[in-house]
Amino acid sequence: MGATGTGKSPAEIVNSDKMQVYKGLDIVTNKVTEEERRRAPHHLLGFVDPNVNFDSIDFRRHASIAVESIVRRNRLPIIVGGSNSYIKALVNDDVEFRSKYDCCLLWVDVSLPVLHSVISERVDKMVEAGSVDEVREIFDPKADYGRGIRHAIGVAEMDRFL
Repeated sequence: MGATGTGKSPAEIVNSDKMQVYKGLDIVTNKVTEEERRRAPHHLLGFVDPNVNFDSIDFRRHASIAVESIVRRNRLPIIVGGSNSYIKALVNDDVEFRSKYDCCLLWVDVSLPVLHSVISERVDKMVEAGSVDEVREIFDPKADYGRGIRHAIGVAEMDRFL
C-alpha cells in the first residue's frame, strides 16, 4: 500500500519460498491463488521439477534473470518469501546483483501466540481445501523426504497416516 505514484502498480513478484518454486502441492506449499497472480505477475513459482533439488545457487541464478527482466521493462521487482538462505544468496553473496540494485528488506514479525493461531487456522483451511489428497497423489513409502518438494512441511508428517 502507499500513496499514488509510489510504484505499487508496476510491481512484479519474485517468489523466494523454497517449496513454492516446485511444481505441484499448491495447497501444501500455500502457493498464491490464480486470482492473486492476476493482480501482479509472479516469477519462480511452480516451475521446478518436484523430484529435483533446487538450491540457493539455482535460486540466485533464476532470480537474477527474473529481476533483470522486470527492471528492463521499467517495473519494480519485489522478492517475497520466507527462505532466508535464498535471499542471502541473492542479496549478500551475489556481488554483481548487489552492485546493480539497491535493496530494501522488510521483515514481518508477529508474537508466537498469534502466529500459532494463524498457522492452526491455515492448516485447517489447507485440509479442507484438499491437502491430504494432494499429498496422497505423490505418496511413496520409499520416498526421500529430504529431496525436492517432498521436503515441504506436512508431506513427511502425512507418511504414517497414508
